[in-house]
Amino acid sequence: MRVVTARTGVVLGAGGGALARMLLPFKLGLGGRLGDGRHWMPWVHLDDVAGLLLHAAQSGIDGPMNVVAPEPVTNREFTQTLARVLRRPAIFPVPRLALTLLFGELSTLLLASQRVVPRVAERTGYHFHYTSLEEALRNATS
Repeated sequence: MRVVTARTGVVLGAGGGALARMLLPFKLGLGGRLGDGRHWMPWVHLDDVAGLLLHAAQSGIDGPMNVVAPEPVTNREFTQTLARVLRRPAIFPVPRLALTLLFGELSTLLLASQRVVPRVAERTGYHFHYTSLEEALRNATS
């Protein structure tokens, strides 16, 4: 039996998910990087999640597949791009200690760094709808 293990990054789409939780502070001008912002933050647009899963089913992929965009970014880059798209400042970093106090062990997930690329998807011919974070964020926030 063929099994594909899809490992997803932060999914960007309108109407929910991680992006919805980020939008309010950013729209209020209170957004900022998490910790020092140097940790890698894999992301993918919702349209590409659907496309990648369909591609995996149709292409015969077997095993792990990173469901992430081909342009990895750090949390600092993500924050700056989201602020630019929303035309808001991003000047309020959230210190590591504050994240730990607010979220406990979950804070380690928020600060975890994984520079992930979609090698299997690219090698098997998947063409991304959104390769640019700015383009994906503009679509997901419009």
